[in-house]
Amino acid sequence: MENVVLLADENSRAWDFAERIKDYIFKEKGDKIDLQNLPSGHFRNKEMEINPTENIRKKDVYFISDSSKNPQEWWVELLLVRDMVLSASANSLTFVLPDMFYSRQDRKVKSRVPISARALANSISSGIKKIITMDLHSGQIQGFYPPTTPLDNLFSFPEVTRYLIKKYPQILDNLLIVSPDAGGVVRAKALMKKIGTLTGKKCDIAFVIKQRTVPGEVGEMKYIGPDPRGKNVLIVDDLIDSGGTLCSSAEMLKTMGVKNLICYGTHGLFTKGIDSLKQIFDLVLTSNTHFQENNGVGVIDVSSVFAEAIYRAQKGLSISQLFD
Repeated sequence: MENVVLLADENSRAWDFAERIKDYIFKEKGDKIDLQNLPSGHFRNKEMEINPTENIRKKDVYFISDSSKNPQEWWVELLLVRDMVLSASANSLTFVLPDMFYSRQDRKVKSRVPISARALANSISSGIKKIITMDLHSGQIQGFYPPTTPLDNLFSFPEVTRYLIKKYPQILDNLLIVSPDAGGVVRAKALMKKIGTLTGKKCDIAFVIKQRTVPGEVGEMKYIGPDPRGKNVLIVDDLIDSGGTLCSSAEMLKTMGVKNLICYGTHGLFTKGIDSLKQIFDLVLTSNTHFQENNGVGVIDVSSVFAEAIYRAQKGLSISQLFD
């Protein structure tokens, strides 16, 4: 893969993620891949500037974005990197977005509001070879991108399953997987299937119906599923923002007599900290798409999934096998 270049800002949290991708491809595939620094900075008026340091002409470029950045700055950086790479006569550009911001704004929830996920797609997709992300809030966002710019939505559940088998195998006994909303049932089913494939153990599945009175606040909640009494409960979501939904679901399940409570959210924002989650859950898990510090949270490394996707995309191999 001598014509492939990974780009990341050495001073951002994306650099470690990019290094992990590079190391995986070398160790598991035997291919060396070039990792180049793409530093960014700001003018005095806070405009962002991109400062390429090496030649990328005729290269297949994969830009690893930093999902811990301010969403607005993250968006502008994608626009500037796109212009810079295409102007530098690179062969192709792929955006690797561990967490795609604005995914929750995928439809009109009231009159006259923008569909921000679509606006993002319209602004960054032209001229791009591919976009690689993980656990989109809404899978239909893939439809916002044209056929000329396919979006690969990777799943983290294979790594979640391997992590649990290695570190907490006892949790997999008498396990109940719960989705905190009806929309996440597909995700919960996929995890249930993966656990069954790798362990041979069967687990139940359930979900919670919630009604929000205002954005960010949870109103009435109803549990739908088998009796959770005495079970190990794993609540699975695509992201943890304030953690309010997870805590409300957990409090309801506690009154129903569950044994242990575990939660996993792929993208750990933790906008209100983790104390409330640690008080009610026996174990809090997230992935490293947001490059969060540990602080008592179990962090599952998913960089290998992105490395496999990059390798397979470059070699013309099937990416769907990553979901098997």
